[in-house]
Amino acid sequence: MAKTLRTAVIGAGAISLEHLPFLSTSHRCELAAIVDLSPVSAEIATRKFGGVPYTDVDEMLDRERPDIVHVLTPPHTHGFLVSKSLAAGAHVLCEKPMSPTAEEAEKLLAEAAAAGRHLIENHNYRFNDEVLALREIIDEGRIGAVREVDIRMALPIRDAGSRFADANLPNAIHSMPAGVLHDFITHLSYLMIDLAGVRHFERVIAAMSNHGGGDLFTFDDLDALLISRADVAGPETDETPVHGRIRFSCRTSPDLFSLTVRGADGEASTDIFHPHLDVVIDRPGGPQLTPIVNHLVNGVGLARSGARNFGRKLLQHTPYHGLVRFLDQTYTALGADLEPPVTADDVLSAARLVDAIVAAGTREERS
Repeated sequence: MAKTLRTAVIGAGAISLEHLPFLSTSHRCELAAIVDLSPVSAEIATRKFGGVPYTDVDEMLDRERPDIVHVLTPPHTHGFLVSKSLAAGAHVLCEKPMSPTAEEAEKLLAEAAAAGRHLIENHNYRFNDEVLALREIIDEGRIGAVREVDIRMALPIRDAGSRFADANLPNAIHSMPAGVLHDFITHLSYLMIDLAGVRHFERVIAAMSNHGGGDLFTFDDLDALLISRADVAGPETDETPVHGRIRFSCRTSPDLFSLTVRGADGEASTDIFHPHLDVVIDRPGGPQLTPIVNHLVNGVGLARSGARNFGRKLLQHTPYHGLVRFLDQTYTALGADLEPPVTADDVLSAARLVDAIVAAGTREERS
C-alpha cells in the first residue's frame, strides 16, 4: 500500500498553478505548506489550495518536515533550494530546467543518492496522451525500427505580451546559457531521448541564432541535427544510425509542437498543441491501395481529433494535462518506495543532451 506523502511547494508563481490543483486534491499526498518570498502570494495560494503559508524555506523545512518538495522557482534558484530540501530528508521534484549544466545536475543527483532520496525533473510532456500513443506505436513495432525523430516547436516568444519580451522586467530564464531557448530545450531533449531510444548522441551539429537582434534575447532560433544508434533492441532494430532533428522558431506560424517518428516500415506523427495522430504504415490492399487506405484512416482520425480538441478547449484540457499523470505515477511510486517514472538516468541523459546542443550551437555562433 502506498503511503500518503506530506508535500511542500516552493514558489507560488504561474507554474505552481499547474501543480497545486493535483496536490490539493489527490489522496496520494497532503499539501502541508506553500513558500514564496511574497507573503501575499503565499497567503493567496494557501487560501485557495490549502497548507500553511511561509516566506522562509528553512523555517518551513524545519517545522513541516515534508516527504517531498516541489521546487517551482526561477531556474537560477533551483540548485540551493534542491540542496536544502534534500538535506532536510525530502524527495525533490524540480521544474525544468533543473540546472544550467549537466555537471551541476550530476552534483545534485549525487547529493540525492547520498541522502537516499529521489531528485526528479519535470518531464511532463512524456506523459501526454499523444506522446504515450506514439510510444505505444514504437513499442509494438508498427513502424519498424526507429530511424528518424523530428521534433519542432514554434512559439512567438518575441511578440509583445510574451512573458519573455519585457525588457524592463527580464525573465530569469534569460540568464541561462541558451537564454530563453533553455526553457524549451529540456522538453525537446527528453522527448528526443524517449522516442529515439537513444541515451547518447555521438554527433551533435547545431546552430543557435538571434535573428531578431537586440540585447535582451541571447538566442531565438535553434536548429540541431543529432546522430547515434539506438540503445535498446526493438523490433527489427539494426545497426542503422538514428537521426534526430530538433527545431525551434519564433518567426513562423501557427504555434506548433510537432513530433514525427519515422521507422523502417512507416511513420507516426502528432502535435502536442493540436493533438492528433497520423500513422502511415502498410495497410490491407497492398502497395497500390495502402496510400489510399492511409489517407482514409488518418482523415477519419483527424476529423475525430478536431471534435475531441474542441471539447478539450471547452474543458480546458491543456497541453499540461500530462503533468497530472506524471505526478500521480510519481507519488504512487514514492509512496511505495519504488523508482519514480522519471529516473536519475533520465534527468542526467536529458541534461547532457542539452549541454551538447548548447555547446555545438554556441560554438557555431562564435565562429
